[in-house]
Amino acid sequence: MQLHIETERLRIRALTIIDAGFMMQLMNTPSWIKNIGNRNVNDPTTASNYIANNIINSYHINGFGLFLVVVKKDNQSAGICGIVKREGLTIPDLGFAMLPKYEGKGIATEASKAVVQYAKVTLQLSQLAGITKPDNIASIRVLEKVGMEFKEKIQLPQDANMFSLYTMALHKEAL
Repeated sequence: MQLHIETERLRIRALTIIDAGFMMQLMNTPSWIKNIGNRNVNDPTTASNYIANNIINSYHINGFGLFLVVVKKDNQSAGICGIVKREGLTIPDLGFAMLPKYEGKGIATEASKAVVQYAKVTLQLSQLAGITKPDNIASIRVLEKVGMEFKEKIQLPQDANMFSLYTMALHKEAL
């Protein structure tokens, strides 16, 4: 998938198998495991398979997916941000996660705003959702900063957790 989004501080691009080491690192951080869940991605092969089967597959099927967020200043991978078609949701979902050293620096918000704009302009989506655990205050703040509002508590298939669902309308005339 060809994708290149730039913001003041960030470059956002499609993930590839080359990013397996980074994804393994990100997916094993305490905040990922607490807020997203353990995906048992514990070695480079499993990480490569996860990228191929989940992320790249989503690019082909849905025309979108999760993207790599790189900080321009040091050319370091900071996290992921993108759009996911999630089982149990009728509209696409904004997803994001950052390495601990990049949390609390506005990077998730900056990347999310750029991805929301991409969803509006390029993908021409009419709505976007965001889900998070009710106690994940940092993610709730990001969702609210990009313009989402709390809608309801939901449960997703094959997940015992309750989530807070946020949504927003994406109107072309608002651009």
